Amino acid sequence: MGQGGFPIDLVLFGLIAAFLVLRLRSVLGRRTGFERPPLDPQAASMGPRPPPVIEGRAEAPPPASRRPLPDPASPIGQALARMQDVDRTFDPQHFLSGAETAFRFIVNGFASGDRAALRPLLSEETYRTFDTAIAERESRGETQKTEIRGITATTIEGAELAATTARITVRFVSDQVNVTLGANGQPVAGTDAVTEINDLWTFERDLSARDPTWRLVSARSA
Repeated sequence: MGQGGFPIDLVLFGLIAAFLVLRLRSVLGRRTGFERPPLDPQAASMGPRPPPVIEGRAEAPPPASRRPLPDPASPIGQALARMQDVDRTFDPQHFLSGAETAFRFIVNGFASGDRAALRPLLSEETYRTFDTAIAERESRGETQKTEIRGITATTIEGAELAATTARITVRFVSDQVNVTLGANGQPVAGTDAVTEINDLWTFERDLSARDPTWRLVSARSA
């Protein structure tokens, strides 16, 4: 910046910061159901990852056999159709693509104890559950090491619409390594072996609200 000139560098930094905040808020966004977060805190140490979403265009979907959609004539398929009537931008296939991204992001955020990253993506009740588990782990001086080696299936297992509030339950079948290390750095739980994990996660969103975020309201093992 020249003497007496306009502080262009500060403006650029401000625009970049605003862009990153908006990208994080759109992890579960309106256009594709979910958007990829700007940074996965552990992805760099976890090997190859899917290509990022650029300018709101969803990543290329995997083979149909991996993310099949419910029969349109089924109760679940009809519920998804009603969601599209309320929100014309909702697309089930893009929702699944983004749900898988959110799954990776939340699992890694929980393992690293990143409360700031988790909070916008969880309902208040779910956040309190996660926060309690992280706090208990921290009080024992333990560290969680988690790697998602692969996700073998991502499917919609349930869908319901009450007025404009939508809930979608997704089954994630993933290969993971989960090890809890004690304060001395020795394993106290889990294993270094790859284990297949079967999870059912339920996401919720008011389709009439301006907030585009689908929040995790329930997570359980299947």
